Amino acid sequence: MSTKKSLQNILFWVGIALLFNAGIYFFMGQEKALTFLGGYVIEQSLSLDNLFLFLLIFENFGIKPQYQKRILTYGIAGAIVLRFIFVILGVRIVNEFHWVLYVFGLLLMISGFKMIFDKKETQNFKDNKILKLLHKIIPVSDKLDGEKFFTRKNKILYATPLFAVLILIEGSDILFAIDSIPAVFSITTDPFIVYTSNIFAILGLRSMYFLLEKLHNKFAYVKYGVACILIFTGVKLSAGFFHINISVVLSLIIIFLLLAISIIFSIYMSKKEKTSLSYEDSENTTQ
Repeated sequence: MSTKKSLQNILFWVGIALLFNAGIYFFMGQEKALTFLGGYVIEQSLSLDNLFLFLLIFENFGIKPQYQKRILTYGIAGAIVLRFIFVILGVRIVNEFHWVLYVFGLLLMISGFKMIFDKKETQNFKDNKILKLLHKIIPVSDKLDGEKFFTRKNKILYATPLFAVLILIEGSDILFAIDSIPAVFSITTDPFIVYTSNIFAILGLRSMYFLLEKLHNKFAYVKYGVACILIFTGVKLSAGFFHINISVVLSLIIIFLLLAISIIFSIYMSKKEKTSLSYEDSENTTQ
């Protein structure tokens, strides 16, 4: 998928989300519309880090772009189902035990700080515990068989590496949901708003992935913005313990600023590094 096409698709899905938000505004009121927008922005922001993880997984397994589309499509379908389960369970737990929100807040802050200080550049996903469990359930072949998730060899059913990657993607999304759904709880615990804001953010993930695939080197510092958003949402949740309320509007402004600063800084550093490399090359040429 070309950069232009990816960008067009992203704008399309964002437009659909904003239209839905307008519908919420007219039928449910301004407050609900703001909370949807807040949840949507949080989910979109946090999903950037998950997409970078998808990039690493695909690179690790050498999955070609034409197969990535299939995996992402199934992955998104699975995420829609899983998010519904997580949202319903999460809201029920929060309604029964309100203090859980403060625990979520603490966990979000820990996740944010961990993301900031985690210096691991590479991961060997082939040793992942999820894949080890998969190998115990079904043998996994070493080679792809086109777009197939399963193949037969000597009458024995094998999962292909494509299926293994799909399982990893779904597993990473479950871990991502553990952060993202509590983060949206910092805005609202209305299950309709939480779920729909999640789903509309998820629907545009495939297009966003293919855009990031081409431009990810220019967004190396976005993860720090995402980490700060996690920390902020954690603080917002925890602040409720002290009866401090941070409004949705202020939350949106802070989240937008954190994300914008990280993107601008990433682009600036990317250009700076490129200029530095060009200068070094010219110096080496003249010597």
